[in-house]
Amino acid sequence: MGSRVSVLKEATFAPPRWAAGPHAQTLMARMLRPETEAEVIRERLETPDGDFFDVDWSPLPHHGAPIVAVLHGLEGSSSRKYVRSVCRQLHERGLATVAMNFRGCSGEANRSLSFYHSGDTRDLNQLVEVVRTRHPSSALGAVGFSLGGNVLLKTMGERADGGCGLLDAAAVMSVPYDLAAGSALLGNTRMGRLYTAYFMRSLRHKVEQKRDLLATVIDLDEVDRARSIWDFDERVTAPLHGFADASEYYAQCSSRRFLPDIQVSTLMIHAVDDPFLPPDAIPRSEADGNEALTLRLSAHGGHVGFLCGTPWAPVFWGEMQAAEFLAGRLRLVQRP
Repeated sequence: MGSRVSVLKEATFAPPRWAAGPHAQTLMARMLRPETEAEVIRERLETPDGDFFDVDWSPLPHHGAPIVAVLHGLEGSSSRKYVRSVCRQLHERGLATVAMNFRGCSGEANRSLSFYHSGDTRDLNQLVEVVRTRHPSSALGAVGFSLGGNVLLKTMGERADGGCGLLDAAAVMSVPYDLAAGSALLGNTRMGRLYTAYFMRSLRHKVEQKRDLLATVIDLDEVDRARSIWDFDERVTAPLHGFADASEYYAQCSSRRFLPDIQVSTLMIHAVDDPFLPPDAIPRSEADGNEALTLRLSAHGGHVGFLCGTPWAPVFWGEMQAAEFLAGRLRLVQRP
């Protein structure tokens, strides 16, 4: 195990001077990622509970080409620049992609009372079944960012086979492995509160879209007074999804507890200075104790940042690492 960790230390990310610091990495990467148009076909998948979620399929380069499911972060979508960035990296390596939109994230409110959350694995399982049925000769991988990475890790780790019957390889970036610790950090730091305000505007909009429906089951006045992610999860996420409170939701859905059971080859890209997760919540021991997991831990990189190059020709190291890892693993998979 020790030799594996030392090898990883040689592969870590080094930020440029012009984008030093976790917030510069987080915010400048968001600004400098280019707007790219992608050739995709949107499909609406109806769910067994009468709801839906939308996915964007890229063309299959050739019969049997590997396919990668892409999962966005909190209040993201398949059109976010980091999603399109990793899709572009995957396409350049000959892989196809199918980018998920979690329920209510594709521009249209979903039908059911509930939304999506960090531990809801139903829709990813359904998408994988669709891909496997339609493309039985293709190797299948997945990459998840932040909340999407938490969903991906939990999806694999909660299965009896450790995800081997689901995926052939996986990669995640900037995952909030301990949801309670991440939520507390966002609420207790000045920059964390700024990030929270950004997310809360979007979350409140989603509640407003279904206000009449939600008024029958939650106290909307309490929701209006929510100022933190913890408050929102306490007043909305937990009651709508069957948890007693935010603490129970975090305890049951944090991906850290599922890592020892994952059996799929998985790359975990993370920065020690990620402003969305305290350093002591990074699952170093869990990664070191599971040969299926490769923790690529860098001192710097921020949250879904990992920006290098120059301001005129930025390089997005994290997406490149994830795409290279998945392409290398998936090309080795042999299917009939």
